[in-house]
Amino acid sequence: MKEKTNLTMLCDFYELTMGNGYFQTDMSGRICYFDVFFRSVPDKGGFALAAGLNQVIEYIQNLRFDEEDLSYLRSKGCFAEEFLDYLRTFRFTGDIWAVPEGTPIFPNEPIMVVRAPAIQAQFVETFLLLTLNHQCLIATKSNRIVRAAEGRPVAEFGSRRAQGADGALLGARASYIAGCSATACTMADQRYGSPATGTMAHSWVQMFPDEYTAFQTYCRLYPNNATLLVDTYNVLHSGVPNAIRVFKEELLPRGITKCGIRLDSGDLTYLSQKAREMLDEAGLTDCKIIASNALDEYIIRDLVRQGARIDSFGVGERLITSRSEPVFGGVYKLAAVEDENGNIIPKIKISENAAKITTPHFKKVYRIFSKRTGKAEADLICLHDEQIDFNQPLELFDPDATWKRKVFTDIEARELLVPVFRGGDLVYQVPTLQESRDYCQRQVDALWDEVKRFENPHNYYVDLSQKLWDIKHDLLNRHEY
Repeated sequence: MKEKTNLTMLCDFYELTMGNGYFQTDMSGRICYFDVFFRSVPDKGGFALAAGLNQVIEYIQNLRFDEEDLSYLRSKGCFAEEFLDYLRTFRFTGDIWAVPEGTPIFPNEPIMVVRAPAIQAQFVETFLLLTLNHQCLIATKSNRIVRAAEGRPVAEFGSRRAQGADGALLGARASYIAGCSATACTMADQRYGSPATGTMAHSWVQMFPDEYTAFQTYCRLYPNNATLLVDTYNVLHSGVPNAIRVFKEELLPRGITKCGIRLDSGDLTYLSQKAREMLDEAGLTDCKIIASNALDEYIIRDLVRQGARIDSFGVGERLITSRSEPVFGGVYKLAAVEDENGNIIPKIKISENAAKITTPHFKKVYRIFSKRTGKAEADLICLHDEQIDFNQPLELFDPDATWKRKVFTDIEARELLVPVFRGGDLVYQVPTLQESRDYCQRQVDALWDEVKRFENPHNYYVDLSQKLWDIKHDLLNRHEY
């Protein structure tokens, strides 16, 4: 078992200057509540997906400052020696709640809540955001691409265009949770269990005297995994004919009918249709056609609508970088503090930009499901200790347009935020990657199709309880000037 990487110093410098300040002003032990949430869905979609919790767990469990870290901090000349001594035994001792990976998430609702002494709660901000922002982004983009394929497998092919090694590895991990069937990244399979796949590049074909010999050699080496890249020279005049000839000579005599061709350029609709005709006429009806080449959800959707005869897709740069909108925009905001008697004091951040006004207090989030349809109808954010009788009719209102109200009956409410750490100890049963993937599929299936539209999706409501709305607006009114 490899030792976990110590990423403690992967933080913004102001986490340390604020920590030093809290320590020297006797505020280091004050209990704080921070929310992680995001303000808008990438690509103007109807929902996003949660991912990255496992890496947050590993980070929290391995938080520690070693002597090299302390020597570096001492060299900066701005930290008290007593603070550095405190960091020598620094550990996370707080509580964390989070939504499980694969959960559909919506703007302005907490997807993670951190309750901890001020220094600890402040210090973890950078890593939590960089981890959740990246993996939520890639999971969200991947799921859009998977849904566009309408049941056809999608493999993640983006390692060589990813932003660094972690971008490739964790992007492949997030894409698998979101529904991709495989990855081209070998280490993502080795480390996380996202199945690795791949056959050949154009260079394989070019290395041989001719295309036929390249295909023949490959089929002899890998008869049970023979997918041939047919667009090195000419798809319809040489690539597909040579593939058919080799499949008949090398595979069919062995009783092997499982095989495939890959198209990586050209008019994929036309070429796949013609290739399918040629393969079927040759009796190779089980041969699959795989397509790649700078694909995204919109191109795949168009290929499907145009009748392309493509069985699966390989998607690279536009998935692994979320090229259309490469920033998720999650934030980490103080929501409450505890006084010396343990009373929770709500805190609000106010802005002239209404979208940046935070929702105060220690909160919990319910997802409301219709018992009749099984579909998610809305989310409700309320106080952490608020008791709501969901067996009674439930009236929800839009927190920004309070005259918009709806009464729900015959519903089931499920809490989204689950305990992950208590007192610094892990209390969460971490699911396998496959379990998170299966969970994700079930939760996305529970959304109405209107919420899943790519353009102009239905607005899924995230509402505040009356008590929480009152507290928020009381704080707003108190700070008017």
